[in-house]
Parts: sequence; C-alpha cells; structure tokens
Amino acid sequence: MAARKSSGKRKYGRAASKRVASAMRRRKKGTLKSGRGGKGGRVKSRKQAIAIGLSEARKKGAKVPRKRGGRKSSGSRKSGGRKKSSSR
Repeated sequence: MAARKSSGKRKYGRAASKRVASAMRRRKKGTLKSGRGGKGGRVKSRKQAIAIGLSEARKKGAKVPRKRGGRKSSGSRKSGGRKKSSSR
C-alpha cells in the first residue's frame, strides 16, 4: 500500500510522539502515575496516558498544538441568577 499523503505540515512533532509512546509503555508496565510526587495514583486509562505524554512533551518544548478550549475552569465561570444585595 502506498503511504498516505500529508499536507507537509505535521501537527505533532516527532519528539512529542516519542513522549506519548514512552508514557504508553510506562502505563502498560504499571509505573505511570498521575499528579505530582507520590500523591497520584496509577494510570490505567489510555486517554489519560496520552494526555500525560503530551503534557510532558509541552514542558520539554516539543511541537504540540495548544489544548482545546472545550471545558472552562470553574474560576472563570460567570455567576448567573440572583445578585446579592447589600441593603435590606
């Protein structure tokens, strides 16, 4: 089979894919942990392992697209509904 033609522009750098592959191997081995230090538990999810690999790649400066802005953090959420009135 012929190789798939790409537009010439890679979304992810090779270093990023190496980091993800490393994270996947560590997950399979059972040594991949989430979080900082010893607080995080063992990672079992494939998606979580990929996310950890991409995060490590970002920190090392590899070519990784920016995170999608799908979910908003609770801090930036606007409070809807009633306003608090100080005079009563």
